[in-house]
Amino acid sequence: MKIKLSFFKKNLCKATIPIMLLLIQCDQIPDYIPEYEVAAKWADMTLFVTKNTPANSPTFASRCLGYLGLAQYESVVHGDENHQSLVGQLNQLSKLPIPEDGLEYNWLMVLNHSQSALLKSIYVQTSEKNKKKIDSLEDRLHRILLKNTNQATAKRSFSYAKNLAKSLFEWSKTDGGHRAYLRNFDSDYVRESFPGSWKPPLFAQSFSHNPLHNFWGENRTFSPLNNNLITPEFITFDSAKGSLYFEEFVSVYEKEINLSDKEKEAAIWWSDDPDVTFSPAGHLYFITKSLVRSEKPSLISTTKIFARVGMSVADAFIKCWKWKYHFFSERPNTFIPEYIDQKWESFWPDPPFPAFPSGHAIQAAAAARALQDTFKNNTMFIDSAHVGRERDHVRDVDFKARSFSTIWDIAQETADSRFYGGIHTPQDNKVGLEQGVIIAENILNLKWKK
Repeated sequence: MKIKLSFFKKNLCKATIPIMLLLIQCDQIPDYIPEYEVAAKWADMTLFVTKNTPANSPTFASRCLGYLGLAQYESVVHGDENHQSLVGQLNQLSKLPIPEDGLEYNWLMVLNHSQSALLKSIYVQTSEKNKKKIDSLEDRLHRILLKNTNQATAKRSFSYAKNLAKSLFEWSKTDGGHRAYLRNFDSDYVRESFPGSWKPPLFAQSFSHNPLHNFWGENRTFSPLNNNLITPEFITFDSAKGSLYFEEFVSVYEKEINLSDKEKEAAIWWSDDPDVTFSPAGHLYFITKSLVRSEKPSLISTTKIFARVGMSVADAFIKCWKWKYHFFSERPNTFIPEYIDQKWESFWPDPPFPAFPSGHAIQAAAAARALQDTFKNNTMFIDSAHVGRERDHVRDVDFKARSFSTIWDIAQETADSRFYGGIHTPQDNKVGLEQGVIIAENILNLKWKK
């Protein structure tokens, strides 16, 4: 079908402009975008970069989401009369730029430009193609917001945003996890073996036989209270039949024999291998932005929930890794073949780090508790994070959307999925869920309001 140039003339474009330039100039920029949607679009971009940046890990991704979530909140908080900055409340965060008194700022512009700058700084290793995508989103949102903002306010907002992002990035560089993707597996790390100690399994997710980020538990937490949590209790090694320790692994063994189709679907849905997805932490950030789009909260509530989920999950990973390397506990793939059934193999391959407590359980519980404080627990939700992924042919299972009646059900199924996968015992999950709630409470109890 031929389209005459006069068609474009009627649509506000001049016939003398070359066709390619014509199409670019006719790109419709809307006059308005909902406030929550600006935050959600940056969550989309963050998850895209997380998924499409090589050498990522669950630990590093959680850290990034903590800073980017916090940056969302700090970028708009001075525009809300009821809320205050978290400067002086978070570990070693003594100062951030503040806006000039009596001058106007477009807080959505501040959010837009600061997210762009911080995302490119933290994920400096991402591809140039990805950085151009970040720039493109920043530019498009800027053009929308500029329609209702004068040039002086826009310039002032841009300058403040860049200074805010720079300050947050400089603070992030001192937490112990800066550019940690360069040292995912430390070949010099050695632990003397002991009964029940973690051993690299043959059936594993990772090519490396060195455990991931053995130092992560020493990183700085966001909440000062999360620095010194009491070490949880652990059922000590006992290979005798009938012992508490032995029965933990018997339960895994028996579940694996009788996995239902729905349990297999849950196991692969929450696997979130960072080589092919936006990581376990990213999955929870995905759920957060999906709830934001569904519930449409105010700008301050939207950015606050991104900050709360991001920092809760980041702190959960730090504490989880501290305890993992404290106990250095084995997984079912080493205990069961030695003491129960030497031919046994888990439904899902082992990740490259010790077992106790479950990282999936602790971070999901932290995120769920943070979400409950903004949304009602009985908020129904359908998780479509992996809809469209190719069937898992190895395990003969499809990726099917998950439906939840409550927010806590998300955390519970995330934990259960690792039990179904055969890579965590009940105590790994139980303690993970309990500690995740405590960690999130310490984030929620910061003084967010004046």
